[in-house]
Amino acid sequence: MPAPLLALIALFLLCTTGLAQTPPTTKQVPPVGIDVPEDQRQGLLEGARRLRKALDELVAELNDRPKIAQLLPDVEIFHKAVHDAVAHGEIFDKKEIAFAEKLLAEGNSRLEALRKGTPDWTTQTGLVVRGYRSRIDHSVQPYGLVIPESWNADDRRPHRLDLWLHGRNDKLTELAFLNERMNKRGEFTPADTFVLHPYGRFCNATKFAGETDVFEAMAHVSSQYPIDPQRLLVRGFSMGGASAWHLGAHHAGLWAAVAPGAGFAETAEYTRAFGPGKEPPPWWEQVLWRLYDATAYAPNLANVPVIAYSGEDDQQRQAADVMAKAMTAAGLDLPHLIGPKTGHKYEPETKRELSARVDELGDRGRELVPAKVQLTTYTLRYPRQEWVEVTGLEKHWDRADVSAQLHDDKIELATNNVSALKLELPSNAAPAALARTRIIIDGKELAAPDPASPWVARFQKTDGQWRVAASDEATAPLQKRHGLQGPIDDAFTDSFVFVKPTGEPLNAKVGDWVQGEIARVVPQWRKVFRGEARVVEDRAVTSELIANANLVLWGDPSSNSVLAKILPQLPIQWTAEGLRVGKATYPAESHIPVMIFPNPLNPKRYVVLNSSFTFRQGSDTSNALQTPKLPDWVVVDLRTPPTPKDPGLVVDAGFFDEHWRLPSDL
Repeated sequence: MPAPLLALIALFLLCTTGLAQTPPTTKQVPPVGIDVPEDQRQGLLEGARRLRKALDELVAELNDRPKIAQLLPDVEIFHKAVHDAVAHGEIFDKKEIAFAEKLLAEGNSRLEALRKGTPDWTTQTGLVVRGYRSRIDHSVQPYGLVIPESWNADDRRPHRLDLWLHGRNDKLTELAFLNERMNKRGEFTPADTFVLHPYGRFCNATKFAGETDVFEAMAHVSSQYPIDPQRLLVRGFSMGGASAWHLGAHHAGLWAAVAPGAGFAETAEYTRAFGPGKEPPPWWEQVLWRLYDATAYAPNLANVPVIAYSGEDDQQRQAADVMAKAMTAAGLDLPHLIGPKTGHKYEPETKRELSARVDELGDRGRELVPAKVQLTTYTLRYPRQEWVEVTGLEKHWDRADVSAQLHDDKIELATNNVSALKLELPSNAAPAALARTRIIIDGKELAAPDPASPWVARFQKTDGQWRVAASDEATAPLQKRHGLQGPIDDAFTDSFVFVKPTGEPLNAKVGDWVQGEIARVVPQWRKVFRGEARVVEDRAVTSELIANANLVLWGDPSSNSVLAKILPQLPIQWTAEGLRVGKATYPAESHIPVMIFPNPLNPKRYVVLNSSFTFRQGSDTSNALQTPKLPDWVVVDLRTPPTPKDPGLVVDAGFFDEHWRLPSDL
């Protein structure tokens, strides 16, 4: 064989061998920024350092002025935006250097106003940026507002609040977001209406921590301005349209109207998950699509008016098409305005029609106590519509339904896959609404509570029969309930802390994998969810952390003392000889458990073993791919190295039952 051909074959084998051993390249989000001249870079960092120092000094001065101290995040957003963009190489355009300087100036101006007790931006109209401190990781998060010129600080009339959910922009750092929100009014600015632009923790289609951000921002706005809870409206375009489909279908009972534009509404079809040549996702990942797929929750849209928009030539028209199909299956019609001969944008005439129809719905507001309520869910993460709440499921991830109707003298409900219910009529409901004398569930008549304000009734299904329940039955320990139902990703939608090990691991392979994952997840949390994950050593875990945070324990029973302490109360056995999960035992030197479970030290919070959020860097190419990748528990074979898609080779996985038991424990 000729030498050149041998060399070519050798090169081919070398390259293909390297490809087999090296994880595939992935998209970096945010991308690498430009080179900032060193003098400007150092100047911005020094300016941010001085602002941070002045903020820290002001904190001590404001100890006896709590109302002013609560406004500190309105200043801290400027420090974070500039410091993080410069320190992490996330300046993408020379123009952002000048804007960073303006942000530092604005931060110093607000700081001085706080010191004097004159925070004038709190009464400003027009474009205003503000911030709050998130319960998830204690980071400061920004949001933008368009405040109507008709409002002033003495105006306490309840105002309509519109949410605008932004599209995807891989360069939308806090710096870029503040730039946009301080200079652009956005697509829709209705008269006499507050418009909230959540940051949504970057670009995740308001899922995971991004969903929490939307509701934390809404709560902060409502604490600062006179907002009418009956006139909340949600809309967005592109990724924001996907966000609107998600929030609209999962939280339909909150909104006066939902108006998605383009976007995506489910996973399988949009991502072509079962396309030719593709390996189908594992069964548990397909089950977990039921967490966020708006199509699965389409029946809930019976509770709210929805108007979709698409450009006639836009590929993302697919979202409205699949939602129309899902709504038709639920007996609902989807009004769908289509911009003629238009791609991925609003067509002006159709946009005017859309605005008029949405404004009419938003100004009218939603009913305080609607007579009919439809609730469909697959998980207790999303348990409520209007005055009906599911507090127990017979089986998670199977479809559950409640159809409820108020009559003159009774409340009638039909259920499917539901084991516990709560009905709650608000304190400002009309007296007649609180005076129902009979409750009928699945044909069985039950006693109603005495008229009260607020009116609350709880019911439990036992051996197939409904009965009136005590108030605490649905929240018994080791029972799946709202906020304590899994999967693993659920732990990162609320307060959490990474707990790293300080002891010697059971074996080197497990120890190396743990250290590698810790080194990966801390910066990845900042890149994807724009916060600083709290990290403590196992010996520094306090009673306060146990009470107020989900504990993410890294390591094994030898290296992590907290894990060693709670191991006897977890549904696994783990020694140097072996790891037993369910009916199977695995070699401890090469296998590790990844799981979520109620914390034995505080069953109102989670404990997570060896995992951050479960979609990895390989999902950054599309928000539709950012779905939970792991269920309640998995066993990982570490002999297969981690990749941008997997933590290793998943050899077993599954869900706990409604009482957090493995199949072998039943």
